[in-house]
Amino acid sequence: MFSYRHAFHAGNHADVLKHLVLVATLRHLLQKPAALMVVDTHAGTGLYRLDDDYSATSGEADEGVLALMKYMATTPPEHPAAALTDYLDLVRSFNRDGARLRLYPGSPFVTQHFLRQEARDKLKLFELHPTDSQALVAHVAQLKAGRQVSVARQDGFESLRALLPPPSRRGLVLIDPSYEIKSDYPKVADCLQDSLERFGTGCYAIWYPIIPRPEAHGLPRRLKTLAQQAKRPWLHATLAIGQREEGAQARMPDEPRRRPGLTASGMFLVNPPHTLKPVLAEALPQVLAALGRGRGQGFELESGG
Repeated sequence: MFSYRHAFHAGNHADVLKHLVLVATLRHLLQKPAALMVVDTHAGTGLYRLDDDYSATSGEADEGVLALMKYMATTPPEHPAAALTDYLDLVRSFNRDGARLRLYPGSPFVTQHFLRQEARDKLKLFELHPTDSQALVAHVAQLKAGRQVSVARQDGFESLRALLPPPSRRGLVLIDPSYEIKSDYPKVADCLQDSLERFGTGCYAIWYPIIPRPEAHGLPRRLKTLAQQAKRPWLHATLAIGQREEGAQARMPDEPRRRPGLTASGMFLVNPPHTLKPVLAEALPQVLAALGRGRGQGFELESGG
């Protein structure tokens, strides 16, 4: 079983890709004055400590957002990508003491940061895991966002249906399950198909892990087919940081071999902002320069429709 309990992976390379895309997408969508509804179908806990037992055990933030910040501070590119600076500034805003990052915002907190009270933007959060759902409620309460943000312990795949189309006919849906079981992959595709039938002009952003499993390889192909059948534009971005060099994997004779962990992930968007592809074309090479670590590293960016 592939396990992706998010507290273990907060701030890793997959979060960097996902939240870079999310920030750039929100920046574009919120240029229009009409209200925007954002739905996060698998919200997690919303906010994560990078120094707790979960994150400290995995150390994945060290090779993700922390490595990216170090790179930008010590060997920055001549022209830092604006979207990358925007994303890192957002992360820093949750760590006001200026010391080493201790807090990392999940997608709910990233999104709420940009929403406008005067436009009556809304954020709908769903999380079915009992412990994570309870933590999400407590974290959202700290925002004091009132009715702007709602939290429900429900299946996000099922609950999304009742929300589409939104009253303003403007919406962004983030679909980001754990993929702990094989059925998550067809559920994602079925959810997108149903959503496009209900709300064909909505923006849909789907994250998925790139792992040696047929369902993972087949998912982006299925999503592309659905977008093409609906005659909607799409964008597909992937980021692979590569395998650790052998020297980095040195261990004591009695030490158990470490699992390689997730090395690549992708974001698939239907009805993406027209500005997103050039934004990512500028930012992803800089992300890879900071996080790439060996054989297999790279990124891909394609679009159609």
